[in-house]
Amino acid sequence: MKHWIEAARLRTLPLSVSGIIVGSMYALAHPTADILTPTEVFNWRLFGFAILTTLFLQVLSNFANDYGDGVKGTDNDDRVGPKRTIQSGAISAPAMKRAIMITSFLTLVSAVLLIYYAFGKSNIFYSVFFLILGILAIVSAIRYTVGNTAYGYRGYGDAFVFVFFGLVSTLGVNFLYSKELDALLFLPAIAIGLLSVAVLNLNNMRDEESDKKSNKNTVVVKIGGEKAKKYHYFLIVSAMISVLLFAILEGFKFDQYIFLIAYIPLIKHLNTVAKNKNPKELDPELKKVALSTFLLAVLLSLCMIFFFSDLLVNLFLGGR
Repeated sequence: MKHWIEAARLRTLPLSVSGIIVGSMYALAHPTADILTPTEVFNWRLFGFAILTTLFLQVLSNFANDYGDGVKGTDNDDRVGPKRTIQSGAISAPAMKRAIMITSFLTLVSAVLLIYYAFGKSNIFYSVFFLILGILAIVSAIRYTVGNTAYGYRGYGDAFVFVFFGLVSTLGVNFLYSKELDALLFLPAIAIGLLSVAVLNLNNMRDEESDKKSNKNTVVVKIGGEKAKKYHYFLIVSAMISVLLFAILEGFKFDQYIFLIAYIPLIKHLNTVAKNKNPKELDPELKKVALSTFLLAVLLSLCMIFFFSDLLVNLFLGGR
């Protein structure tokens, strides 16, 4: 069990649900019709299956990554990060392959239940569309490193992460509640996607040398370490600007800008990356960016739901 938990890479899970949290809380804060209350729009069962589906998809991606890089020999003694389970021999390749199949099935079942609770027996077109989208997400998670044409080895991993863990996660789950596509929500969706790509970029910056030797042509390998740093600054800064612009357009009051607290560790992180000379030292930064993204998602969601000044009054003065 210990080795399977390691293979699931729990530190990646908070990042994966960030888009689900933002998209769901946006639905709670924005009833789609005057006759609906926030609680009538928001569905806890739908929220639960959205979280579960995303977690399954992330674990599937991690298992497939472990398997694909392991059987290709990409995970070797040159790798800077922590040893993966196939690389160390803790889990065999056939056992991991079975785990990928089981996790794929569980992800699909969870996605089907999610779609059912969102649309019921009506809206067949939407149901079929989201089912196809779910299957594409499962296939994409596996094909990142598995197979002779794995797109992660050709530098397309960034696009997959941005689309599925940013746009699809945030906008998709909100559509399941509202049955509408809200243009303003694109801004936080883009931000979550960019920050998710930043975590992948850090991973690729750390593993640049070993990836070169294994012919894993990530974006970092293609553009080089120095340009990858500039790319990283672009990802983080653009994400922060996107969220700030969203808050302005959404009409946030002064006390709703408390989400800016999450910018502090991100700014410190940029300073660390700017000064970095040894890629091995970037490994702890992955967790910092992932948790900072999760913190930003939670704080932004709370800011959309209520004013913090009103909350404090209710807590400490009983509403008086």
